[in-house]
Amino acid sequence: MEEHGKKLSMLNIFGLGLGGAIGSGIFVLLGFGIAYTGRSIVLVCVGGCLFMLLAYMYNVIMSAMFVFKGGDYSQKALLFNPLMTGFSATMALVNSMAMSSYALAIVGYISAVFPGVEPYTRLASVLIMTLFFATTLRGSCFVTRLENALTLVLVVAITVFVIFGLPQVKPDYFSNADGGFFHGGFSGLISAIAIMGWACQGTTMAPVSMVAVTEKPKRTIPLAILWITLALAFIYGLMSIVAAGVLPYEQVAGANLGATAKAIFPNSIYIMFILGGGVFAISTSLLGGIAMFRYPLMKIAEDGWLPPVFKKTTRNGFPWVIQLAFYLLSVLPILLGFSLDSIISLVMIPSMLMNVYLNMACITLPKKYPDQWKKCTLHMPIPVYTIICVLSAACAGIVAFNLFKDLKGKDIIASIIILAVCGGFSVLRIQSGAVKKEFLEENKKAIIVQALADDEE
Repeated sequence: MEEHGKKLSMLNIFGLGLGGAIGSGIFVLLGFGIAYTGRSIVLVCVGGCLFMLLAYMYNVIMSAMFVFKGGDYSQKALLFNPLMTGFSATMALVNSMAMSSYALAIVGYISAVFPGVEPYTRLASVLIMTLFFATTLRGSCFVTRLENALTLVLVVAITVFVIFGLPQVKPDYFSNADGGFFHGGFSGLISAIAIMGWACQGTTMAPVSMVAVTEKPKRTIPLAILWITLALAFIYGLMSIVAAGVLPYEQVAGANLGATAKAIFPNSIYIMFILGGGVFAISTSLLGGIAMFRYPLMKIAEDGWLPPVFKKTTRNGFPWVIQLAFYLLSVLPILLGFSLDSIISLVMIPSMLMNVYLNMACITLPKKYPDQWKKCTLHMPIPVYTIICVLSAACAGIVAFNLFKDLKGKDIIASIIILAVCGGFSVLRIQSGAVKKEFLEENKKAIIVQALADDEE
């Protein structure tokens, strides 16, 4: 069942996607990127957005060829075998637990201005998560309007940061002094790209998940993703120049944007930046994440990977059981007092490994679906297309490798456990008969039939 209401426009998708992409990563990870590569962080931020777009290129390619109402899940279902489809479905549930990191980060920023909040971090985080989930009861259009409003305030805060900061950037920014360009050499540059991947990866996720409620999605979604990526690269590039160029290297390496903000702003504007910048950045990521997971999780339930009760919706098509389960999984790590720093990396590693497979699998799409390829928004010569797919798979592999090599012993064990649980759950659902291989094969055909039926061109 679909959610009824007005279709989303390019501007809606752009606002939702950009708001979801500009998140806590840039406010938390930028200093770590500077520590690896110095002032060449500007190259990392601009190039990192394009790098992560390539890592998720299968999202863009398939959105330009087909209208998949199940979003990313349907894309994966078409390319994966049954076991990998179930693995991907389970990973979607694991990914939902990472949403709690946003609520915890919001409280962390608020505590910087109001220290009295810190002792109540768990309670405040649960309340914030509850509030944001409650906004989804109003439907997708309401969520995108709220997201756009939050994004506007966020962009204003970042703009003020850049306007105040650029005139204070030291004139020797491009020098080779300590902490200058390519500090740490080539390996430092690659490590910086890997660690900034979390901040730069969100350009495709929210748009692809909203295909079901988007006007002319085969054109709107790919173009919106491109505009989101370019806008994000521009914004991150300017922010990185200020973050790395105002204070000495030793004061900003490993620090968040608060260090630079405190140096360039009067106290009153500093407080506004922390709240309007840090808090709103994380808020847009949280809201975008909540909107992003809804439709793929609904499709996962429809395919039998979850019990039948998860398919229930309201009369307007709102998947309330899915959203309730999503909410409970999101607040669980908060209630248990988990630190989610390692969980974020553990979630990204299997996701990037899946992206390696998915990007390579896209090579066969033009041959399998020649008619759709001819009408594809991204139609190009086959050799060029093949090179892009291989390059995209390599980008995803580089991110996975660099994240895995930095894991500690206990995190490596946790990574193996996550992979085993996801794989085991997939096997269990298939062997129990809850999901039949024959159904999955028929589902692939149904996905294509539905996509072709909704071809607006």
